[in-house]
Amino acid sequence: MAPAADEQGDVYVATGNGHFDAASGGCSYGDSLLKLRLTGSQLVVRDLFTPPNERDLNARDKDLGSGGPVLLPARAGQRLVLIAGKEGPLHVLDRDRLKEGARQSLPLAGGAYAAPAYWNGHVFFAATNDRLQDFAVVQGKLSEAPVKSGGERFANPGAGAVVSANGARDAVVWLIETKVWNDYASTKPSILRAYDAANVAREIYDSEQSGARDRAGVTVRFTIPTVANGRVYIGAKREVDVYGLLAPKQPTTAK
Repeated sequence: MAPAADEQGDVYVATGNGHFDAASGGCSYGDSLLKLRLTGSQLVVRDLFTPPNERDLNARDKDLGSGGPVLLPARAGQRLVLIAGKEGPLHVLDRDRLKEGARQSLPLAGGAYAAPAYWNGHVFFAATNDRLQDFAVVQGKLSEAPVKSGGERFANPGAGAVVSANGARDAVVWLIETKVWNDYASTKPSILRAYDAANVAREIYDSEQSGARDRAGVTVRFTIPTVANGRVYIGAKREVDVYGLLAPKQPTTAK
């Protein structure tokens, strides 16, 4: 996932497995969420969060950096950042006090290989072997359990959610169903899925429901939809597929 950046010029990145000695004055930051700022010509670590089981994560190849950070809009003085790694949980952190540790650590059904998405007081996330989950943001925390869950279960590596909306209305959560990591010979197509953000239990579209007409290309892992100008773009093997509303059929005139 890409880094996240806030309005103050700080950049947030998550690292994977590796040596960690920053707590003892070193400069190695394995399995950590770093808050960075460019000061003069130097990139400075202003704050960091390292899970208390960092050594165990490193030993078992459970990278925190397999996911990615997402910043929630500041509300009532609360400035939150979310991060999850290969085995979860979903950590909820105060981005001004990362070293204080997680405010919450919510269990997940599987690992995270993408960042959550945020819209209108809700966080959407699909971990490995889990459904799309909708967590409500309430008083600087996430709801302990999802307020809604989607119907389709996403296998490894889960799916990266993207939200399109008309402001606070008509929001859609888009995800791409891909393939498991060791399915090397797969010719399975990607499946673009769309859910009603107001009720993610309601799937409103998938690219297989009309058969070959909407079928996407052969799937590749870790793809995330891009929504722009009324179109949804998804990457597939050796192609980019573009989805949008079809032109209405013109009525035929009897002769």
